This record gives sequence, structure tokens and C-alpha cells, in this order.
Amino acid sequence: MTQTSPYTLAELCIAAAADAWRNDGEVLATGITLMPRLAAGLAKLTVNPALMLTDGENHFVSEPVPVGPRNGYVPKVEGWMPFARTFDNLWGGKRHAMVVPTQIDRFGQTNISVIGDHAKPKAALLGARGYPGNSISHPNSYFVPTHNTRSFVAGEVDFVCGVGYNPARWPDGKKPAGLDLRMVITDLAVLDFSGVNKAMRVRSLHPGVTFDQVQDNTGFALARPEVIPETAAPTAEQLSIIRDRLDPHNLRATLFKGDPAGDRRLQDAA
Repeated sequence: MTQTSPYTLAELCIAAAADAWRNDGEVLATGITLMPRLAAGLAKLTVNPALMLTDGENHFVSEPVPVGPRNGYVPKVEGWMPFARTFDNLWGGKRHAMVVPTQIDRFGQTNISVIGDHAKPKAALLGARGYPGNSISHPNSYFVPTHNTRSFVAGEVDFVCGVGYNPARWPDGKKPAGLDLRMVITDLAVLDFSGVNKAMRVRSLHPGVTFDQVQDNTGFALARPEVIPETAAPTAEQLSIIRDRLDPHNLRATLFKGDPAGDRRLQDAA
């Protein structure tokens, strides 16, 4: 398929993130917040048609539901999806979630609870919510929209909500059976956990970004392959699906409003 230019940083990240579900087969794809949701929908329509999706409420759907005003669109409902069915998939490992942590560390441990000391935090956030159980029960990937040392922290995250590859945190020192961290998508790069001892590794660099730039914005040493490819540009088909079917109101334009240099970087690299 041919590539289409120009495209935005948001569209690049959506296309890259969709690849997280490529080889999953029939699992429940849960994309929390806008970018992961669009990526899950794109995966369903391109690389993995067997994915299970919901309408964001309580039904299975046979195709992704567009975000924003539906303007007469009626979801193609296939079945009922109450919490009980969600948890059946969750505890059985038949789910792959992409979530948005506030902090992540070299072990892949994640935090959405507090910044600072838990007893007297600088900021109180969401609380751990479903991160502990999710992280040991099924595959997880992450979207971190701003790649910097405040998000990719030195040492450990301030409060461990999501389990990672740190044996000191495992009960009895045994790796939880369902612990499976896949990909991290940021505004600079795509990362995974394929380094030695599950070290976080740079998988691809977005156009115009160098490894040193990613490392300088990370609070711990990253595994560096000998050759690091550039993150693949969205194809014409992917862009058409994103723009016309998944996000016809261009809500994705809000994803990197705080980083206008992102799209300029792509244009300069084109």
C-alpha cells in the first residue's frame, strides 16, 4: 500500500499503536482514552478483524463506533457486554488493554495514583483503580503522550499501581502468570520490553527524532538495538479509516495540543 503525506503526529501514533493488537486473535481490545480507542478500532479494521470491541458502554459491536457526535450512526450491536463478561475476559487473559499511565519506570511499573509520597502527596490523581489486577491478568500496552523524565522516571514510580518486571515486587518472587507488557507509544518513539531481562527498548523512532533525544527525555537507560527503524508512516488506507470512519470530527487534533512542534517535526522530516 502507498503512503500518504502529510499526516499528523496523532495519526502516526494511532497507526503505530494499532500494531499492538496485530497478533492477538480473538481478544477484547480495550483502548482507554481517545488515542488507544482509535488505535483499537484501526486494528479491528486492518490487522486483526477477530478483535472484540465494545461500544464504550455495554454492548459488543461488529465494527468500531466513531468517536464524537454520531449524527445518525447506529452501532452494529452483536451482543450484551455487562461487567461480568468484561471480567471473564480480563481474568482469563483474553483482553489486551492500552492505557495511559502518569508515570512509568524501567521495569514497566506504572502509576496513576499519586505524585510524591503516598502519605502526603504533591498531587492526588485517580487512585490505582483496575491497574493492579489488569497488569497481572492479561497483556497491556501504554500510551504516554509526553515523553519526558517526569513520565519516564528514574528509580521506581512514586506509587506502583501496575505490576512490571521487577522481581522485588512479585509475591514470593514469582512472575505473575498473566504479566505481559507489550508496547509503549509516545510522541517521540515506540518502545517495547525486548531488552535483556525485559529492559525497555526503543523499537522505532518517529520521523526527525534521534535515539539521544529519546534517551535524554528518559530517567533510566534504554536498550538500544544496533539498527532502529523509523516509525512507519500511516498508509493511505489507514488515514482514510482514521479520518472518515473512526474520527470524522477530528477529535485527534486535541491529542498533542501542547506540542505543536510534533507536527512540524514530521513535516520537516518528510
